[in-house]
Amino acid sequence: MQLRKLGSQGLTVSALGLGCMGMSEFYGPGDEAESIRTIHRALDVGITLLDTADTYGSGANELLVGRAIRDRRAGVVLATKFGIVRTPGSASERQINGRPEYVHSACNASLKRLGVDTIDLYYQHRVDTDVPIEETVGAMAQLVAAGKVRFIGLSEASAQNVRRAARVHPIAALQNEWSLWSRDLESNGQLAAARELGIGIVAYSPLGRGFLTGALKSPKDFSPDDFRSRSPRFQGENFERNLLLVREVERIAAGLGCTPSQLALAWLLAQGDDVVPIPGTKRVKYLEENVGALAVELSASDREQLEAVFPPDAASGARYPDMSFVNR
Repeated sequence: MQLRKLGSQGLTVSALGLGCMGMSEFYGPGDEAESIRTIHRALDVGITLLDTADTYGSGANELLVGRAIRDRRAGVVLATKFGIVRTPGSASERQINGRPEYVHSACNASLKRLGVDTIDLYYQHRVDTDVPIEETVGAMAQLVAAGKVRFIGLSEASAQNVRRAARVHPIAALQNEWSLWSRDLESNGQLAAARELGIGIVAYSPLGRGFLTGALKSPKDFSPDDFRSRSPRFQGENFERNLLLVREVERIAAGLGCTPSQLALAWLLAQGDDVVPIPGTKRVKYLEENVGALAVELSASDREQLEAVFPPDAASGARYPDMSFVNR
């Protein structure tokens, strides 16, 4: 497995990570036994970075990941997040909390659910606009000093907040949605700020929430509890227009002898050695397909062809029903 550095403080991870969110929520029914097999297989093939959060399944995902790594902790770079507070009884209502006292209590709760003494990479999941980011990151720095956290990250933070945070404590990683059909950070200053400060990029949803795999044919493919049934990009005319883009990705992938998923991941991997995609899956077969992206080498002309099909802002529809919680 290829390795990459996140930040400049010594955090090294596998070139591909594993997003565990969908094992517990958002993408239809889960299968705990298959999910744990998937995590174990990821570790067997050299993936070290496992990504979860306290809000996924309202804590259930951290519990699942903790069970999966109980006997394999030494081989894992464990990343989790705090800051999104769910409203009990509501599937979509949530608040953002970045208060220092909450940072400490959330970390303690995550440590307990995960069954570990230390979190390797702890992210602020979303910036709390009611709390100066300096206060939130200051509390995170206290967790590092206490040995509860090794490295600090931010998720969906604006370029301005990334710079403010980095003045308080070194930031190892900025986690952001990044894929062929979500290229906002290339133009809004986030990528430039991260690279200016030596911060690694962890790309979540690198397969466009499954759209770039080519497996999705209709909005009817989603169960009612699937997040995508409410996502603007997966509805009506947006779905149909985006599907035409994916057909072009399929065509290019066929010419290169790889799958659309592998092509999409290879494109991201080629964006720089500071980029680590974390495709999420709950099935071993898709994990193994994703790992095959590491063997796909793209020429400059291959990348140009892809980017001609998928220029920035090519995708139809917003990333989320409510975009107010991203790039804050």
